[in-house]
Amino acid sequence: MKYCTRCGSEYQEGVEQCADCPGNPRLVSAEQMRERGLPLPHELDKRVFVRAGTAEDPLTVEAFVELLDEAEIPVFVRAGRSGVVDKLTTGNLLPWWEILVPEEQQERATRLLEQERAREDATTDEAVQAAEDEELEGEAPSPPQALPPPPAV
Repeated sequence: MKYCTRCGSEYQEGVEQCADCPGNPRLVSAEQMRERGLPLPHELDKRVFVRAGTAEDPLTVEAFVELLDEAEIPVFVRAGRSGVVDKLTTGNLLPWWEILVPEEQQERATRLLEQERAREDATTDEAVQAAEDEELEGEAPSPPQALPPPPAV
């Protein structure tokens, strides 16, 4: 077998150039790949990434990625592929971002994301309550002020 040093594709003997890469680089043997420190296709990462959560906006997904990075959980983020056409044709509207982690880390990552979302919701609820309280204070009637004494006659 021969391999492309750029994309790692595997080709049958007799093929000399990669058909997938621009410039059609020449293919090399497995020994040459090892000499160059390049992995063979069967040596590549075989982890299966699964959905641990979703986020509706880029800022939330960024916070979730930081959280998972701190927990040393590999994370891959994929933008949801949906739009008006999907909603019209299927009735489904996918979340903006999918947060994917290795299958063996899914339970732990899901738990961390749920805890973070609950913490954010609690913070949001507190902020909403504070804003409502402030608004009510502004709407409260002022205490009646004493009228000035009538002019002397």
